Amino acid sequence: MKKLVKIMMVMMAVMALAVGCGGSNDSKEEAKQEGTEQVASSNEAETKADDMTIGFIFIGPIGDGGYTYAHNEGRLELEEKLGVKTIYKESVPEGPEVEKVLRDMVDQGAKAIFATSFGYMDYVEKVAKDYPEVKFLHCSGYKSGDNFVNYFGRMYEPRFLSGLVAGMKTKTNKIGYVGAFEIPEVVRGINAFTLGVKTVNPEAEVDVRWTHTWYDPAKEKEAAKALLDAGSDVIAQHQDTAGPQQAAEEAGAFAIGYNTDSEDKAPKAYMTAPVWNWGVYYVDQVQKMIDGTWTAENKWGGMDEDMVKLSPLTQNAPEEAKAVVAEYEEKIKSGEFKVFGGVIKKQDGTTIGEDGKVLDDQTLLGMDWFVDGVKGSIK
Repeated sequence: MKKLVKIMMVMMAVMALAVGCGGSNDSKEEAKQEGTEQVASSNEAETKADDMTIGFIFIGPIGDGGYTYAHNEGRLELEEKLGVKTIYKESVPEGPEVEKVLRDMVDQGAKAIFATSFGYMDYVEKVAKDYPEVKFLHCSGYKSGDNFVNYFGRMYEPRFLSGLVAGMKTKTNKIGYVGAFEIPEVVRGINAFTLGVKTVNPEAEVDVRWTHTWYDPAKEKEAAKALLDAGSDVIAQHQDTAGPQQAAEEAGAFAIGYNTDSEDKAPKAYMTAPVWNWGVYYVDQVQKMIDGTWTAENKWGGMDEDMVKLSPLTQNAPEEAKAVVAEYEEKIKSGEFKVFGGVIKKQDGTTIGEDGKVLDDQTLLGMDWFVDGVKGSIK
């Protein structure tokens, strides 16, 4: 596992060199500037949209209420806003089957395919070379090519905001965090969450338990129960189901969700969640394909582009948290506040960063250390 984690950290760091910075509203702004000429191009685009098929490959079931559900909501938004036809395959494991699914979608007429899990990357790369006329967009990877790009969101921004809520809510100063795998994406989220917690509650600590699965309701719930038994009174998660939140509710504790607003899954425990808004990216990219302006650019979008956000706080959250969250949310969107800015103390007592500077994307994408305040290890 340790060797795998190191390999993945190196690979993710490479992605930083290729991450694009194009805004998601470029085509809309161009349309405004073109004035009456846009009327003609809009009619032409509508005809092209009718003939366009877009494919989606999902790691889990669309009814998981979490990660895959969020991606599927983006797919539905794409259909609704642009009128394109979409096809999808759910619960596709990260293995050779991916290649077959991709080729089948091309045979069905897909002009572009969104592959939504890290482990699909090598298969997407291989198939993309065989179909240069098709566009392949892969979520969370680092490889790219002329017709093959990667996209993701700066989820660590709303993670920080959710940490503010958890830090203000805990009475025991022990917050549990159920994590999937020891990879930079998850580590980065835990660190951002902990920085949020420590901002409002310097005495609190975040206890991490690993499940080594993205989707396993029972295992996720059991990990949360172990954290609750160890004294945590707030549970957070980087998992695809509401299992940890339900464990918190059963124990009379509180929870921070992930991926989607899941208040209905644990109404007495749920306070808020860092959530994905994939539709923003899907609509933007397909519209550019329709307009003929699409270019192969990797994307790592943040709260300022609405790719990631914090769901509304419920009545379970501390009343005073609303103002604090609103203040930091505004600062993050404006660029005034950076989650990983300044000098950051690590778990081992050393520091990283400098006053007035922000950790670069390469460092964030290869993050292999915990911040001060985290109880747990990266194996």
